[in-house]
Parts: sequence; C-alpha cells; structure tokens
Amino acid sequence: MFWNAFIIALREIRRNLTRAFLTVIGVVIGVAAVVTLVTLGRGATETVKAQIEKVGSNLLTLRPGQGWGPQSAPLFSQGDMEAVRDQVPGIRAIAPMSSTSVQAISDEDARQTDIQGTTPEYFPIGNWQIASGRFFTDEEVVDGATVAVIGETIRKELFPKGDAIGQKIRLLSTAVTVIGVTTVKGQAGWGDDLDDNIIIPITTLQRRLNGQMSKQNLGQIMISTEDGYPSEAVVADLNSLMRERRRLSRNQQNNFSAFDSRQIADAVSSSTKVMTSLLGAVAGVSLLVGGIGIMNIMLVSVTERTREIGIRMAIGARAREVMLQFLVEAVTLSCVGGLCGIALAYGLCVWLAKLVGAPFTFDPKINGIAFIFSAAIGILFGFMPARRAAGLDPIEALRHE
Repeated sequence: MFWNAFIIALREIRRNLTRAFLTVIGVVIGVAAVVTLVTLGRGATETVKAQIEKVGSNLLTLRPGQGWGPQSAPLFSQGDMEAVRDQVPGIRAIAPMSSTSVQAISDEDARQTDIQGTTPEYFPIGNWQIASGRFFTDEEVVDGATVAVIGETIRKELFPKGDAIGQKIRLLSTAVTVIGVTTVKGQAGWGDDLDDNIIIPITTLQRRLNGQMSKQNLGQIMISTEDGYPSEAVVADLNSLMRERRRLSRNQQNNFSAFDSRQIADAVSSSTKVMTSLLGAVAGVSLLVGGIGIMNIMLVSVTERTREIGIRMAIGARAREVMLQFLVEAVTLSCVGGLCGIALAYGLCVWLAKLVGAPFTFDPKINGIAFIFSAAIGILFGFMPARRAAGLDPIEALRHE
C-alpha cells in the first residue's frame, strides 16, 4: 500500500513539474540555508581554534595594563617571572618577552619588522619548529650573544637568493648572525604575519637595542600550563600573586592582564555557535513557509481530484487509504525539496569555504537532521489536506464538476 501510494505520488509530481518545483522551493531554500550556515559555522570555529594553536598551546600571556594596546602600567621584572615560576602551580614552562620595532638590514635589502627578545623556553611555549639551523641556548642568553632566529617572511625578504644561516642582519648599530629559520606559521586570526619576526636573546635586546638596564624591563611573560591542569586556577593564582607583588590595595583595579588562549578560543567558539544557531533559526522560517506552500498546493490538489477521490471510494477504497495517499504525496514533495536543498547546500559550502578560507567537512548528522525535518514538515502540513480528502462524501465527490 505504501509503495503504491509512493508511485502515485511520483506520478502526480511528474504530471505537474512546474507546480511541484514552485511548491518545494521554500523547503529547498530553507534546508540549504540551515545546512550551509551550520556547516560554515563549525568550519569557522575550527579555524579559530587552529589559529590560536599556531600561537601556542595551553598559552597564558601576562601583560602590563588592560587590553592589548599601548599601556602606561609598569613593566614586569625578572623577580616577577621567578616568583610566578616558583609559586604558581600548574606551569610547565615560562619565558620573558620584550620587543621593539626596528629596521632590519642585510647586504642589499631592508625591512621594518618586530624584534623579539626572549629565552629558549619561548620556542616550545609558542609551538615554534625549526626549519633549518637551530635555536639559541641559555648560555647565549647569559652572554648576550648577537645571534638571531628569523621567520620565513624575513628570510624571503632579506635573503631571497640563498640560505640565511650564517648571514648577518644589522639592527641599529648591532649586527646579529642568523642561526635558525622557523617553519612557516602563516597568518594569525587577527591578521598578523607570524613569520615576520626576528627572535634574539632577551639580554641582547635589552643591552644593545633598548638600553633597558632597569629591573622592570619585561614587556610580557609567556606561560605554558600543564596538560589537564585547569587554566582558570592558574589565572586566579597569577592575579593574586601579581596584585601582591605590585602592592595593589583591595579597591584598586589590576594594572596587568592574564590572557588565556583556551578561554579566548572557547569564547570565540561559543559566540560563533550562538550566531550560527540564530541564523539557522532564521533560515528555518523558510522551511515553515515551504510547509505552508505544500499545504496550499495539496488543498488545491484535493479540490482538483475530488471526482477521482469519489471514484476510488466508490470502488472500495477506504478513507484511511485516501488519507495515506495524499499524506505520502505531501511527504514526497517535502523530501524531494529536502534532498535538493542538501545538494544545493553541499555546493554552496564547497564554494564559500574556498572563498572565506574555512575548512569544509561534510557532516552526515546535520544533513540527516535537515532531511528528517523536511519530512516532518510534509507530515505536519500535509495532514490537513489529506484528512480533508479522506472526509469527502463519495456521492458528493462523484457529482463534483
């Protein structure tokens, strides 16, 4: 019975292809919009997480002042960093960071770039890998050695013709020797080129470039937490310790900030999910519009086929069989619209993913839910026309012109 009803439904759809297409266009658009938005939203979330992973895993950044802009708050000292390392549990590695922007000059080329001074612990904290050469050592930090590790962008700009290892770069009045080139990291989520930097021992930067010989001369403290240790507890301990060391009273606000990369990733992911859900809900309205269109067309179909319904009932068809026939036809229409919408969404996702640079992953769960929802729309909005057809009086239906 179901198979016969399905065959008849397909025959009716084929008989009025244009009307069937116009009927299901709302379902097609609704399903395509919902699947596309949810898929791209998940891709955007994965992109954000991947971008933050480039900067560092389990990374905490301790900075003076509030926010990321220029600050007037006092810098950190070596004693601050040692206190954090010794008194805050859950820390796997810690490294100081100071930076400045100067013109880097090779034999024939020059480039304005960031110079970062730090210690060897910074490289594993920031997920840096070496492409050629090596990182500098603790001994070179103690000695203030004039050595540098550069990013791929600097290598291409200053040494486009050959190997950079062993070459000299002049930073103001200091010439440093390139001992390593890092692997490509690409762009960060906020648009910065992670490969456009020169990393040197922090003592070299302080003595030869900045001339900072005071105790408070650290612009940042980079911290990597242990796997599985709650970063919220580390941030709380950091805030308590730094407030004590900076002698802040209870009613004074923090003149420092502790940024947690995992919390930033979770916040961005949560915001993306909320926006995706809202947009998906808005797109879902077109599914309801499509359902109303199906109901209207099925009511028209019942009116057009009233005499046919009367003949079927006169030769023995029961009311439930007539009801099933029109209900199957409505569900078939909505399911065809759902399948077309999923196919359209697949093409849109592939195209838009390439356009915005987000990863695309076909999610059977989302597509399955969209298809089931489109079938449910057919059942919901096809029930009333089907019931109306089943309730027709055979004699009155046969008299219908």
